[in-house]
Amino acid sequence: MAKKKLKLSKKGKKIIVISFSVLLVLIIGIVLICVLNKPEERQEKVPKKQEKEVVEEKIDIINLDSNTRPYAVMINNISTVWGYQSGIQDAYLVYEIIVEGGYTRLMALFKDKTLDRIGSVRSSRHYFLDYALENDAIYVHFGWSPQAQSDMSSLGVNNINFMAYGGYTRDYSLGLASEHTAFTTTNDIMAGADYYGYSKTTETAPLLTYTKSIDLNTLDGAIPANRVYISYSNSRSTTFEYDSTNKVYNRFQNDRAHTDYVTGLQYTTKNIITYQVANYTISGDKKGRQTIENIGNGTGWYISEGYAVPITWEKSSRNSKTVYKYTDGTEIKVNDGNTYIQIQPSGQNLTIE
Repeated sequence: MAKKKLKLSKKGKKIIVISFSVLLVLIIGIVLICVLNKPEERQEKVPKKQEKEVVEEKIDIINLDSNTRPYAVMINNISTVWGYQSGIQDAYLVYEIIVEGGYTRLMALFKDKTLDRIGSVRSSRHYFLDYALENDAIYVHFGWSPQAQSDMSSLGVNNINFMAYGGYTRDYSLGLASEHTAFTTTNDIMAGADYYGYSKTTETAPLLTYTKSIDLNTLDGAIPANRVYISYSNSRSTTFEYDSTNKVYNRFQNDRAHTDYVTGLQYTTKNIITYQVANYTISGDKKGRQTIENIGNGTGWYISEGYAVPITWEKSSRNSKTVYKYTDGTEIKVNDGNTYIQIQPSGQNLTIE
């Protein structure tokens, strides 16, 4: 039997053509959607993985972004003036070193502070210059020893000497001998810097590296340090006692609370760095003035928040920074707060308990 050919009507042919066209449109549409939605070519950006934000610690004791030059003031520390000293709590760094007669003097460094009373101010001793230089500080004093006078010239120390420039007032109301009554202010010191043409900015980084908090108890060799006794001579000692509530050390001199004349408050510190160097009387000096062997290296202690850890120190020249390191060789960081650097005569008693 012969097969019959299937014939489509015009209407049928039209339906097939339309269906094919619709199918073609759908296919093209799908292709376009796929192309336009490739992951690497999407119009909508996919958020990138968030990078960990680096947040710098904000240190309160000094402004690390400030280029203001510090100034270092020689502070009278004979027992006669205890109770009359002023402004030391606002210093971010204080050095205590032996002088003649078994006494000590303090050198207090200030930065970005405006103070109306600092002192009383006394004369320079040559080895304090080394520590003004390592901080690029303007050095403020009232007179000098012959050695200090010579070294200021040879070392090029920017200094303000109240014997040559005003910048101070006498407070005779204290009832003290005249040499104990000279006080200064931040504004007076800045006026002196302008008078001599000294730069009031610095490119020198702070001596110490600060951190918001470091637990010394976790470090090698850490020991409890609730009381620190530092002898300077048979007649002179400094003691620090830990206040665990406020996490600072209260300061005593010869077991007497070291207080500020203006505020009446006892001086405190967050950090203590202490080490020993040899000292001896300068040959031929009729007043028994001292010198110290502070260029070199040795061992000491960094003390903060109730613990002490052994450290090393090294100072390669008079104007170079003293570098303090843990015993593993890494440079120390100190807790955010003020610091006393106690440079003790060799052989004197140091008790940490």
